[in-house]
Amino acid sequence: MTTAPSPHPDEAAPPAPPAQAAPPTAPPRGWAPLRPLILRLHFYAGVLVAPFLLVAAVTGLLYAASFEAEKIVYADELTVSVGDTVLPVSEQVAAARAAHPEGTVTAVRPSPEADATTRVLLSGVPGVDPDHTLAVFVDPYTAKVEGALEQYGASGALPVRTWIDELHRDLHLGETGRLYSELAASWLWVIAAGGLVLWFSRRRALRRLHGTSGRRRTLGLHGTLGAWAAAGFLFLSATGLTWSAYAGANIDELRTSLGGATPTVSAAVAGDHAEHGGAAPAGGERAAPGVGLDKVLAAARAEGLTDPVEIQPPADASSAYVVKQVQRSWPQKQDSVAVDPATGEVLDVLRFADYPVLAKLTRWGIDLHSGVLFGLVNQIALMLLAVSLIVLILWGYRMWWQRGRGSAFGRPVPRGAWAEVPPQILVPLLAAVAVVGYFVPLLGIPLAAFLAVDIVLGEIAHRRGRRTYAAR
Repeated sequence: MTTAPSPHPDEAAPPAPPAQAAPPTAPPRGWAPLRPLILRLHFYAGVLVAPFLLVAAVTGLLYAASFEAEKIVYADELTVSVGDTVLPVSEQVAAARAAHPEGTVTAVRPSPEADATTRVLLSGVPGVDPDHTLAVFVDPYTAKVEGALEQYGASGALPVRTWIDELHRDLHLGETGRLYSELAASWLWVIAAGGLVLWFSRRRALRRLHGTSGRRRTLGLHGTLGAWAAAGFLFLSATGLTWSAYAGANIDELRTSLGGATPTVSAAVAGDHAEHGGAAPAGGERAAPGVGLDKVLAAARAEGLTDPVEIQPPADASSAYVVKQVQRSWPQKQDSVAVDPATGEVLDVLRFADYPVLAKLTRWGIDLHSGVLFGLVNQIALMLLAVSLIVLILWGYRMWWQRGRGSAFGRPVPRGAWAEVPPQILVPLLAAVAVVGYFVPLLGIPLAAFLAVDIVLGEIAHRRGRRTYAAR
């Protein structure tokens, strides 16, 4: 190691030689100018969006628990004693129609397990929501009707789960209510990612929990839990946006342009078969034209479609039966076939294995988000994430309270942090934000409003000489 010569005693503290005066070269810290901006964004997004996230977390917790609740509440309709011989599906449908002649048969789900009932789904039933169906539950061994319940969605949600699902999705306010859940999903990833950056950018000593108290301890707990749960929050946000109103439409359009749209089996009947397939009888009945449900199901079985399956009768005289697997738990069964109603011949086969990668990822993501992909384990994981988010929000508000001094409540993070970001970072950042904001409008619009207010108020504070920055 080279040392500088000692200065002469008569010299009055000369400056150290350049080699000693220059501090060691610091590693590049490109994120450092962004930290005050991320801190301010994380703070205000947490304060302002947290109520929406809190509602989403509570209702999501209830929804994850509703799967097991549904099995208990509707045990009489869902289960039967195991018999000796399963009756033909056509007889089971006939029994359901005898008990409920109203509406139109739009699908049949044969009993998928030995102790499970068959579901005959009717649409257009008076008193049933037009977006729902009436599920008639039939004992597959005796054709006894065990009950009828309103059903919603491809997962076959019954009234309890449907009510909670709609509460989580739109607060029972329809399309207007969907804005709340889309706003929550649009901002959850921003808050989670921002918190993650802030947490890992802090010195290790400041992340310790042992021996701390007050706001520092709350911050440590908040950051530690948030760091562990961040990946789950990012996933929930991304998948939640896929079926949101505005961002979801943009994502679907992008997926289609990239060749990742979800394919469907072709149900068109060509040639003379369309004339002999059996037109739907008067009154809109679609239950069993042509060869009938039993031969159609046998044809699907021959193509390897195992339970659970759903049989959809032809929509009109030029359409085929469609039989599709409806198991969304792992391993997923999503194959489908189209069967000619006149001959029972399989016209088209679509395998889930042949789906585009983006379509598969979308399917898996949605099913994992909704708690069906891995069954009970999936639902428990979702409940833990929901509880984590609730606790993080409460700790976040507690930190806001602890920021106050004296009688001041929730002293905010000083404004104007954007001005500290160098132009070479700020310009590309704004461009990226503009692109993301376009595709996710309930992120872009509030963020633009926040930045506009921040710029104006920051400039006013600067002119008054009161602009300050705070370290977290």
